[in-house]
Amino acid sequence: MVTQNGLEDLVKKARSSAIERKYKQSFELILSLKDIDTKKHPLNINEVVFLPTPTTKRAKVCVVASGDLGLRAGRADADRVLPPNELDTIAGNKREAKKLARSFDFFLAETSAMTKIGRGLGRFLGPRGRMPTPVPLNAPIENLIARYRTGTRVRGRNQMAVAAKVGDEDQSDEKVAENAMAVLTAVLNKLPNGEKNLKGIAFKLSMSPPARALASQVK
Repeated sequence: MVTQNGLEDLVKKARSSAIERKYKQSFELILSLKDIDTKKHPLNINEVVFLPTPTTKRAKVCVVASGDLGLRAGRADADRVLPPNELDTIAGNKREAKKLARSFDFFLAETSAMTKIGRGLGRFLGPRGRMPTPVPLNAPIENLIARYRTGTRVRGRNQMAVAAKVGDEDQSDEKVAENAMAVLTAVLNKLPNGEKNLKGIAFKLSMSPPARALASQVK
């Protein structure tokens, strides 16, 4: 069984082999998988994992909302509050729509706007796994924004590997391992045979070589 101590040891190896850069690098967790027949068990992993210890560079959240919900999102310091009546204009400008899709990590949207978003922006947000989470008008948007800022996205579509950002180089090995365990647990819950489908684990800093190990060695 993979343990947090084992993950922490692998984080230390990744850190020791890191190449020093003039900017702060991020830790990435890479999980390689095995023994999955993707025809019988299609892998379509697109999970948001809320990290126990958020990275210092918070996730960017865009809220599509109007009225009171939009006002409260603005007061909660959402990175952008986008009124639904602007969606058609953005969807009609391919460059602007692509820019919107890549500028934010997460999208939250009032429920009534979801159809319009799917029709106009789905082709830009969908392939990036960034379709909005629907939010009722009376939802505690302040809490949702704060929570999503701690999130990291784990994606893998019919591929035998998934990856996610799990920390920054100025975080301790223990904290990075704790975040990695949260991501690992979420991924294992999506696999047909859980940890039996886990082949290998790797950590790497952004522009540095990875430290790899078989899952059976991370104890």
